[in-house]
Amino acid sequence: MLTKQRKQRVIKTYQTHEGDTGSSEVQIAILSAEIRELASHLKLHHKDHSSRRGLLRKIGERRRLLRYLQRENPKSYEELVKKLKLKQAKKFMVPGQTEVDLDLDTEEGDEQPA
Repeated sequence: MLTKQRKQRVIKTYQTHEGDTGSSEVQIAILSAEIRELASHLKLHHKDHSSRRGLLRKIGERRRLLRYLQRENPKSYEELVKKLKLKQAKKFMVPGQTEVDLDLDTEEGDEQPA
């Protein structure tokens, strides 16, 4: 869990304007700090499955926010990824189609019939 002071420092660093506490950039930065903290906790306490579940939830939430930010504001996305030193999902081209993201939730053949 982030301390109040540390969370305020993260907000101050990544806010887009004065008083900004809820923009996508700030939310992603806070989640990244929490993820780093949980990952270090799990290195020491590898049997803590409830914390592992919380970590996976935070990773999923950050992934969704990053996708949203990339779609809505690509320039801000690029800057934030560089600042936070995050890996970007690789993209590839399928012949005859547009770009396809490798980070798909369902793979070909996994779709459920309607």
